[in-house]
Amino acid sequence: MSRRFAWSITIAGIIGAGLLFLPFITALEISDFKTRQRLLLVCMQSGEEFTISFIHSVNRRPVYDTLRVEGDHLVIVRSRYDSFGAGMPESSTGEGTLKVAKDGWLEWTVNRPVPDITVRVGWTAEHMLHIRDRKIRLTELAEPGSGLTMRVQKISMIDYLKGRSVK
Repeated sequence: MSRRFAWSITIAGIIGAGLLFLPFITALEISDFKTRQRLLLVCMQSGEEFTISFIHSVNRRPVYDTLRVEGDHLVIVRSRYDSFGAGMPESSTGEGTLKVAKDGWLEWTVNRPVPDITVRVGWTAEHMLHIRDRKIRLTELAEPGSGLTMRVQKISMIDYLKGRSVK
């Protein structure tokens, strides 16, 4: 084996090992609010959106909150709901715009950047995470009453392989 070939193999090995440990994968991380234990990783690209759906506690109607991964943070994009309820916007304000969509649903558009969001898993709210064609019940990740924090993280291939990941 030539010396040049041996050096090439060594350098390739070092680069390959570095790629295993360098954080270069963008992921949505869901962790326990209290313990910070990572519960789920979902590889996502900047600009990609996901939705959290739930049943409103007062009017018992569905609500769909859409968020977007943007660089190192999340953007609260909009909420969709088919009837007004306690805490639901009833008109446009300086914080957001309310309109009636073509399908008759109300859309509250915000486009507010946030570092993370925390969701309290409901007892009867049926919280569901919709990412691409996947649906994940938040009660599969935590007991009702628990807080789940969602944030964008850069992770390494090792983190991805050892964490609970969704493609």
